[in-house]
Amino acid sequence: MSALTDLGIAAIRDGVAAGDFSAREVAEAFIAKVAAAKPLNAFLVETPDHALAAADAADAARAGGEVLKPLAGVPIGMKDLFCTAGVPTTAGSLILDGFTPPYESTVSANLWAAGAGMLGKLNMDQFAMGSSNETSAFGNVISPWRRGDGSNAPLAPGGSSGGSSAAVAARLCPGATGTDTGGSIRQPAAFTGISGIKPTYGRCSRWGVVAFASSLDQAGPMARDVRDCALMLEAMAGFDPKDATSLNESVPAWTASLSSNLKGKRIGIPREYRVDAMPDEIDALWQQGIDWLKDAGAEIVEVSLPHTKYALPAYYIIAPAEASSNLARYDGVRYGHRTLPDGANLQDMYAATRAAGFGDEVKRRIMIGTYVLSAGFYDAYFTQASKVRTLIARDFELAWAQCDYLLTPTAPSAAFALGEKSADPIAMYLNDVFTVPSSLAGLPAMSVPGGLDRQGLPLGLQIIGKALDEQGVLNASLALEERAGFVARPEKWW
Repeated sequence: MSALTDLGIAAIRDGVAAGDFSAREVAEAFIAKVAAAKPLNAFLVETPDHALAAADAADAARAGGEVLKPLAGVPIGMKDLFCTAGVPTTAGSLILDGFTPPYESTVSANLWAAGAGMLGKLNMDQFAMGSSNETSAFGNVISPWRRGDGSNAPLAPGGSSGGSSAAVAARLCPGATGTDTGGSIRQPAAFTGISGIKPTYGRCSRWGVVAFASSLDQAGPMARDVRDCALMLEAMAGFDPKDATSLNESVPAWTASLSSNLKGKRIGIPREYRVDAMPDEIDALWQQGIDWLKDAGAEIVEVSLPHTKYALPAYYIIAPAEASSNLARYDGVRYGHRTLPDGANLQDMYAATRAAGFGDEVKRRIMIGTYVLSAGFYDAYFTQASKVRTLIARDFELAWAQCDYLLTPTAPSAAFALGEKSADPIAMYLNDVFTVPSSLAGLPAMSVPGGLDRQGLPLGLQIIGKALDEQGVLNASLALEERAGFVARPEKWW
């Protein structure tokens, strides 16, 4: 039965449809893997009944001669940022401990309607704030990868979607949902040797997704390869009238249109992404990616994104500002954690609840956000950052006059050990240096594994595309995937 867990989304879907195995057999195999992987701490809640019910529905549909749903028989993991009816949702925070939503997020509802089943809720950085999955109130997720130097130091799976990346890389699920505010799908995908795409802002509904920064948050899929990501994204995306930022656009048939032939396409190489002290291995992989895209028929051109150096500072003003507003609703009154000291009044209860319920990183960002929105500082910080954001978006628009897509590294390094950067917030924030600009501009971007570093850890390459051109991003990513031939996987130690 273990061979079933080596299959990806497309292979499971096709195998169930052909009768090579039953959907229940698939679900049972993955359920067993999840139960045996406790040391990774990837799952906060396991939902075997949900996965089995979806599997039985798929098997019954096939037995009855019905046309199977697009993801029939496919069990997936759900990041704990998505509200799931009747299943606890914590956003990785104590302040939501015990909260069980009475409603379903639009993205998860779309996936269940497509036939997918849920194996459980995946661990994550608290309120999606983090790049290493060390801010979760429920313990660190540990990457299934180990360095080849024999140190056995536990490694970060990336963040905030670290539970999702670890679960897919460890073959605990064939695919998982993630969310990306400044790189939280792409960076963990790069760290764990899987693929992940952040679609255009508004492609996937944010309704029922616990908010971090509303103008940046976007859901997307994480899976073993480009095709599986395309299959998941087709099910997740779509217009939602409950979300004011949802795009009223039809969902293209991305999977059917996949092509790695890039003849006639131009790939831009932004000169500003060659940052100081970039490791030689990252630079070499980037050059290898350029050669692979040339081999796929693309023309390579150098482009300039002159405001790139301001992207991280602007992001770490805008995102905390929006977070300080969004997180004001967590007060211990209506749901989740409550701390009520003896003799406390309402204001005391608010203060005690938030002090106990929020972690240090969340408190840090709330305070930064409140400061930059305060009287006397709003114009100096938030207004200026918003202007910089507009300039960054304009840089991309000007670049599209010269090229169709951009190629960059996904992250400035391979996975680091847990604890290596957690004491220095600035060092941690620099992990997002290559992913934040496209988030500020709302553009689709994807990470695919390109190779291994000298210690045997995965490194990722990123494709950035024009708004609504997920097809182009997927196609260019497929070209990289085919030429990279990445088949490495972590050796089981858990």
